[in-house]
Amino acid sequence: MNITYKKHTLTADEFLTIEVKANGMLETTREQAVKALSNQICSVAAFKENEIVAIGRLVGDASIYWILTDIWVLPEYQGKGIGREIVNWLLQYIRDNGIKGSFAAVFLMCAKDKEGFYEKLGFCRRPNEWEGAGMEMQIYIT
Repeated sequence: MNITYKKHTLTADEFLTIEVKANGMLETTREQAVKALSNQICSVAAFKENEIVAIGRLVGDASIYWILTDIWVLPEYQGKGIGREIVNWLLQYIRDNGIKGSFAAVFLMCAKDKEGFYEKLGFCRRPNEWEGAGMEMQIYIT
């Protein structure tokens, strides 16, 4: 399979396209996508020919806390190593751009039943004996 990866070039249109294809619905407005992409640390997108098939983004403070988000691989491309390649690229970005001689915390919230994928890449499930569960809140902004 001929997959090409493009770093730091994810557009709002590409983001919105894969959100619909990967999740079956559009939850993000174009204005949100533009602002989110302008505020992210970096992104990577995978393409088969000219079709976007996967993305991954990195947000956070670029020092202590790094958050992997929007790791989306279209269902027909899952299990082919594309998601692993994207996550590994994002992790390498942290290693290359973090503060030398320091620890960095890398977080993510994965889709239900995808924990095993991330565990194979070195992530630990929460809660565990040291940490509680991850938490989330969604608010509607008026």
